[in-house]
Amino acid sequence: MIRKLQLPLQTMNLILGFSVWVIISSLMPFITEDIAIPSGKLAMVTAIPVVLGSILRIPLGYYANIFGARIVFLVSFILLLFPVYYISEASTMMDLIIGGLFLGIGGAVFSVGVTSLPKYYPKEKHGFVNGIYGVGNLGTAVTTFSAPIVATQVGWTLTVKLYLILLLVFIVLNFFFGDRHETKVKTPIMEQIKGVYKNEKLWFFSLFYFITFGSFVAFTVYLPNFLVSNFELTKVDAGMRTAGFIAIATFFRPIGGWLADRFQPLFLLVGTFAVYTVAAILLAFSPGITLYTVGCLAIAVCAGVGNGVIFKLVPFYFNKQAGIVNGIVSMMGGLGGFFPPILLSSIHAATGHYSIGFMLLSQVALASLILVMWLYYQGRLTAATEAIDAVGQGNFKKQKEIQK
Repeated sequence: MIRKLQLPLQTMNLILGFSVWVIISSLMPFITEDIAIPSGKLAMVTAIPVVLGSILRIPLGYYANIFGARIVFLVSFILLLFPVYYISEASTMMDLIIGGLFLGIGGAVFSVGVTSLPKYYPKEKHGFVNGIYGVGNLGTAVTTFSAPIVATQVGWTLTVKLYLILLLVFIVLNFFFGDRHETKVKTPIMEQIKGVYKNEKLWFFSLFYFITFGSFVAFTVYLPNFLVSNFELTKVDAGMRTAGFIAIATFFRPIGGWLADRFQPLFLLVGTFAVYTVAAILLAFSPGITLYTVGCLAIAVCAGVGNGVIFKLVPFYFNKQAGIVNGIVSMMGGLGGFFPPILLSSIHAATGHYSIGFMLLSQVALASLILVMWLYYQGRLTAATEAIDAVGQGNFKKQKEIQK
């Protein structure tokens, strides 16, 4: 019974972790009314939680194998109580930076579930299972949509404090319903790293996730304030539109995993990065709100499908080192969400628009498209060579038998 509860429990854990992770960016239009933040520093403050949320994914993925998901989720949620309370009492930009840095723990818990859950299911279901777990990304939509509405009624400080109650509830749930007997893997972390760092696929998958998950996080962080300042939308309207972006990306994540279980995953990534390239070029021309929405929705679909496909590929190619590889790949995805908002802010400060930033995204997506096609055809060539070798070995054995 406890084993069957792990997928829904860990998915809800991820929803909470991601909900906490984006508190600052979701409430930034309200926070700036009480705390003076220079416009040039806004992107940095909203991106800060992504830093620790990315770096910690490696140790959390590793410790999920050592101690099990129950312990790692419990400790993570206990630690999150402190930065959430600290931010609710913040009065300066430095308070937000310090508190926001440790909010990153909420984003880091992602690597716990993708390491733990495949242990409960056969390999042919790993894509779909990790896709279902990835629905936890919906936590960013929950906060982006609901936090501005609640803050309008009770203020942003009390809104942040409400997350303390949610964290306490989930600490209790994990204590009683987490799996105490999860299979443990205790290979030393340096031994695992040495076993994978020379594998080119690790770095290719990291680049691909840098784009797919990175763009998901970057748009989540960047859209609420951008829509208010650039298109003069209301704070609640901007929050709802951002929540829509997140919901679409999250909905397509399990679909991507499900498709990857049934079709060639690399072929699916070819289509994903092709659409990315076109959508980013569209955004680079600074269109009106209608075309801008079309470009964002296209990126949301691609981010969801791409995220689901990539975490089908990881356990397929790195079955014995899944914990550390999940950590490295998901860390790169998180860092992919850290740099774009800061880069866009710097480009806007220098040029007065965001076109160069979106054009850079299109070129990175195009480079990834080329790499995926190379991997795809390299795989087909290898498979064909192995088949020819197998036939040759079979003919050789027959000849030996005839000679005998």
